[in-house]
Amino acid sequence: MSFTFSDTIAGTVSRHDPVGRAFGLVTADGREFEISLAGDPSAELLRNLQEPYVDASGHIDDMLEAGRFLFVYGVFYPEGSPPRFEAKRLIFMDGKAAEFRFEEKNWWVDQLEKIAGFYRQAQFGEGPVDFAGYRTEIRLGGEKTTSHVQETDTISRLVYGMASAFLLTGDETYLEVAEQGTEYLREHMRFVDHDEDVIYWYHGLSVNGDTEKKLFTSEFGDDYHAIPMYEQIYALAGPVQTYRITGDPRIRRDADATVRLFDRFFLDREQGGYFSHVDPILMSPDHESLGENRERKNWNSVGDHAPAYLINLYLATGDRRYADMLEYTFDTIVERFPDDTHSPFVQERFHRDWSHDTTHGWQQNRAVVGHNLKIAWNLMRMHTLRPKDSYLGLATAIGDTMPAVGSDRQRGGWYDVVERVKDAGQEAHHFAWHDRKAWWQQEQAILAYLILHGLTGREDFLRDARRAEAFYNAFFLDHDEGAVYFNVLASGLPYLLGTERLKGSHSMSMYHSAELCYLGAVYNNLLISGRPMDFWFKPHPDGFPGRVLRVAPDLLPAGRVRITEVEIDGSPHDDYDAQALTVRLPETPRQVKVRVRLTPEQAS
Repeated sequence: MSFTFSDTIAGTVSRHDPVGRAFGLVTADGREFEISLAGDPSAELLRNLQEPYVDASGHIDDMLEAGRFLFVYGVFYPEGSPPRFEAKRLIFMDGKAAEFRFEEKNWWVDQLEKIAGFYRQAQFGEGPVDFAGYRTEIRLGGEKTTSHVQETDTISRLVYGMASAFLLTGDETYLEVAEQGTEYLREHMRFVDHDEDVIYWYHGLSVNGDTEKKLFTSEFGDDYHAIPMYEQIYALAGPVQTYRITGDPRIRRDADATVRLFDRFFLDREQGGYFSHVDPILMSPDHESLGENRERKNWNSVGDHAPAYLINLYLATGDRRYADMLEYTFDTIVERFPDDTHSPFVQERFHRDWSHDTTHGWQQNRAVVGHNLKIAWNLMRMHTLRPKDSYLGLATAIGDTMPAVGSDRQRGGWYDVVERVKDAGQEAHHFAWHDRKAWWQQEQAILAYLILHGLTGREDFLRDARRAEAFYNAFFLDHDEGAVYFNVLASGLPYLLGTERLKGSHSMSMYHSAELCYLGAVYNNLLISGRPMDFWFKPHPDGFPGRVLRVAPDLLPAGRVRITEVEIDGSPHDDYDAQALTVRLPETPRQVKVRVRLTPEQAS
């Protein structure tokens, strides 16, 4: 090496020499770096959104205790072998060596509330909630671009985030956005086919003044002029999360009609699974107009049902039909997606007969790291509903394999897209385009390793969860403008070019950041730390059948949590089944506000 460069090192302190102004830092893969403090570095404590900067520069020597995890950003100098690394910035996870601030009870709740406030302000300002002014594209600071397209999926993802914020905070500001967004989707983006008894969701609207042009087929490059399964799937994400709160029977009917669409036109009844696209005229998966999407299946068409809407629809209803559909999709994943003989990564794209599609578009024979982690996370959820050795086995195998091939063992964080197979002489799976790290793939890692630890008790999974949480909270939170960044460089510095500069786009709305906060709070508190949590609902009087409100926050092991307190409109209510996690609602002509406290058994 004959040049200087800046970089980040993440690790645990192995030793500290205050006289020599240096310390040792051991990375996740066991390498030790000598860190020089001669450059008079700054130091800070990890902080949540809208929290003030806490300077720890005067306490560096006191805080460099053996075993403490931290990030160090500095400069490599070509002076000796190995090169000299001089620290410029240190980020400590907490004031105490063994603690992590993101494990505080309200860390993720507070973060979600701040993210919800950002998007509420960005889309609607200080005025009333009016989705006529909604825009898909939102700039870094929340300003709208000149694009006047309203995409169905991004509205739905915003609705999901707002509904989740209400579930954790009870703030009706967010429920208002969720309910009005759901209404807007139903009125403007929904097509009811009475002949087929199904519902389609438009790709979106092109808005020009008072004129709306409905966009039936996708305008996104990978799916142009087709109806992709994933757009129909994510159209349900926000409304179904809202349904968990309100029990609005119209949402349930919409969801059932959309599921019928999946079964009628996307399901392959002969060879199993769901097709990824159908053409808009004949609703056929094998029409020549689909081009490279003809007769194809992929991760999104098979696996995205579960996290986007299907688990939440089951949680709200307890309907066995949804559990059966979940089991079918997960059995398909276990049977078809692993590809151990060729790659440590799952196969994600297939032809009709399940032969591997390794030449499709941008993906070719590449792995999306986050999809592997997403499979592990959701298999563990499903394992609590219908336990199977195959679910647990594949989930833990992915959990064991992925850190070495998909994560950055020196800097922390998780990569984006890599080649599934190494060429001769290659030591690592090469990057498809770059070594940047996307916000949503960090989410998948965090949730995967939190639930893997929560259900197996394995300490190595907890270490991986903490490292993922640490990188995300240290580098993805935008403390200047609000919400979270789309991408960061490998070192953790924000990447702010092109669409990755935006806070709202075809790819980014509020869904992944909100889902992370919601389930990060659930897993950290209820599965790991043994702390009670409050959840909020506001059911319609004609909502849930039999006036039974189901309050399970996620698919958790039976008996792991119980209801210990219920209030309705601020008054105690004792008509509930603590173990079944259900509340019998009173007869009333109006919506009531319900607060439910769930307590882990080990904390009781």
